[in-house]
Amino acid sequence: MPADRSILVITNSGAGTADQEALDAALAVLREHAEVEVAATSSPEELDEVLRGVAEREVVVAGGDGSIHAVVQALHDRGELSGRTLGLVPLGTGNDFARTLGLPLEAAAAAGVVIDGTPRATDLVVDDRERITVNSVHLGAGAEAGKYGARWKKRLGKIGYPIGAIQTALNPPVLRLTVEVDGEVVVDVDKGVLMVAVGNGASVGGGTELTPDAQPHDGLVDVLVATPDRTLARLGYALRLPFARHGDHRDVAIVRGRTVRVTGTPFDCNSDGEIDGPVGARTWRVLPAAYSMVVPGA
Repeated sequence: MPADRSILVITNSGAGTADQEALDAALAVLREHAEVEVAATSSPEELDEVLRGVAEREVVVAGGDGSIHAVVQALHDRGELSGRTLGLVPLGTGNDFARTLGLPLEAAAAAGVVIDGTPRATDLVVDDRERITVNSVHLGAGAEAGKYGARWKKRLGKIGYPIGAIQTALNPPVLRLTVEVDGEVVVDVDKGVLMVAVGNGASVGGGTELTPDAQPHDGLVDVLVATPDRTLARLGYALRLPFARHGDHRDVAIVRGRTVRVTGTPFDCNSDGEIDGPVGARTWRVLPAAYSMVVPGA
């Protein structure tokens, strides 16, 4: 084992048995190449305490989108994100950020990427309260579908989000919003909005490609605005989601930019699975190359 390589693995102390088995497999790979310490945290305070002593060690997050979100938020809050490289071993059922990065979803294989992969500069989305998003933030029906989808996902896995989207389409929130991207109005309050998504990554809900062309390495976010106003149109939109064909719907616009502002009817936000709100206004901006993630080499 090389004496000059030291890795801190941060994981969720509430992980289930299956996740623990996957974590053990990943740790076996990592320990063949480095000295490894595991820190299991259950609160922001515990996570902050762990990061206080990280020094120059490599940090690897073992968990899903919520776990990488929490670590990046903590490092951002501490002013220690810039220049930092993070590894990711995906656990759980969602793992949408791992999918966007092209990481293996099998834990031992992902640990192999941590050892042999390549750091790649990665963008970060930050709102006007300095709350971060690593993968995707969505509101309106997107946030509602996330709530429904979480229930279905426990039983049916990654198709939970499309099912949640269909349920939401039948009884959607009615939002009147102004959506601006880089100062240009995409939709105004005179038209009802079903969903807005700000995508740094491609998928949500365990593989549903909500913003299929989004890449967290280009300094831009993909902004989806869906405005179907009748039940059949909303269902048509929802049924296209599992196949990433919703961008062809006549009531959908996808634009790209660096700053997004949404104002109007109070709305909830779903950022990497974390629900916040309701709020009447929010602004997001891209921080290009805010940190690096280890990805498979060329």
